[in-house]
Amino acid sequence: MKHRLILAAALAAAFSLALGAQDADSIVKSSRDRIKADTVSSRARMIITAKDGSSSERLLDQYSSDAKGITRSMIVFQKPASVAGTRFLTIETASGADDRWIYLPALGKVRRIAASEGSGRFVGTDFSYDDISSATRDFSADSHRVLKEEELRGSLCHVVESTPKDSGYQYSKMISWIAKDSLIALRIELYDRKGTHVKTVDILETKDVQGRLTPMVTKMSTIADGTSTEIRMEIMKYDDPIPEGVFTTDFLSTGRVR
Repeated sequence: MKHRLILAAALAAAFSLALGAQDADSIVKSSRDRIKADTVSSRARMIITAKDGSSSERLLDQYSSDAKGITRSMIVFQKPASVAGTRFLTIETASGADDRWIYLPALGKVRRIAASEGSGRFVGTDFSYDDISSATRDFSADSHRVLKEEELRGSLCHVVESTPKDSGYQYSKMISWIAKDSLIALRIELYDRKGTHVKTVDILETKDVQGRLTPMVTKMSTIADGTSTEIRMEIMKYDDPIPEGVFTTDFLSTGRVR
């Protein structure tokens, strides 16, 4: 559209940019808020593939609750014996940040994960501690803009660039392919602070679970290492009661609800 007045053109351009930002915000928010549930209980098989093609498997349970608007999550590793009993607790704080603790049976004690450790590998997988927490990352923690529309695996997607407002976050930007029909982020490219594409997350399979379209196979690939970690959901339940005691450091250290 052409404008005869420079001022009108400037105002129109400013309005267009603001509208684009608003649209990007609503796309990302709708995607992250897509599934409504008070609790989520799941069992998943984790397949870790090394650079040489060899693989190992882990079995884990996860319990999440969004009661009273505060997101809490507990991950419990069941198999193999080398990681069995490892537990990881995340509790969202009032500021929107996460408090994180891990229990390693070999150490026999609970250790708090500092924010500076967010880029560390989560129990030897391709996921970092920040990656694990990103599932509940609030859309307002980043600035978003729509780059283009593009087809991915048969779905027309909004391609959205998200830039963290916190300069200390391990990634400088994330580029997401959000399907226009389902609002699922089918792919997310992660870039380090130098702007290098370091990881890619792909949602490879989805399934309707209790009326909610749910990712069933998720793959995280580390570009430079040539490694990957795939999470295959075996059991997924929404709104099943979860005891409050699960989301405590006492359960983290003992594995029992008191």
